[in-house]
Amino acid sequence: MERLWALFVVALPLADCGVAETGASAGNAAESAAQQAARAPATQDQVRQQIGAADSQATEQRRAAEADAQ
Repeated sequence: MERLWALFVVALPLADCGVAETGASAGNAAESAAQQAARAPATQDQVRQQIGAADSQATEQRRAAEADAQ
């Protein structure tokens, strides 16, 4: 029984380290997700601007092709 108790006493601090590390990892992941969520509106605006610029460029190219065809 003493041997089992000694094993338990030795293993307990090691188990605690793993639990703390898991908690820290989860906290970091949550913080990263929160930062991404905060940046999402700016990213959406940037993508919308890029789509608008590409659409304008395509319209200009179509008009130039139509003008050359006439």
